[in-house]
Amino acid sequence: VQLQASGGGLVQAGGSLRLSCAASGRTFSGYRVGWFRQAPGKGREFVAAIGRSDISTYYADSVKGRFTISRDNAKNAVYLQMDTLKPEDTAVYYCAADGGYSNLRVSQFYDYWGQGTQVTVSS
Repeated sequence: VQLQASGGGLVQAGGSLRLSCAASGRTFSGYRVGWFRQAPGKGREFVAAIGRSDISTYYADSVKGRFTISRDNAKNAVYLQMDTLKPEDTAVYYCAADGGYSNLRVSQFYDYWGQGTQVTVSS
């Protein structure tokens, strides 16, 4: 499956952005999807993930209550609504797909990755 992340940009602290992850190739509904981010000089960090339906969602403590992950399998897309953004949310955001049943918070278990989209939050 091929993934393409989009929707990043420059926003002031307290603002909102909506990231999209568009999938093509295999049946997207067969994959769990996660969002990760990587800030300059730091490792890749788990942000949020969603199960094969839109029932099961998972969040990092740092974004819980501010970010919302959702998916539309009919459109082969997953979204990350980011509200009340903070400067520390600045990073390149990646979406990834996992065809298995491993820990969704661990990046090494994901099979496919998108190219990343830059999110910059100014103070």
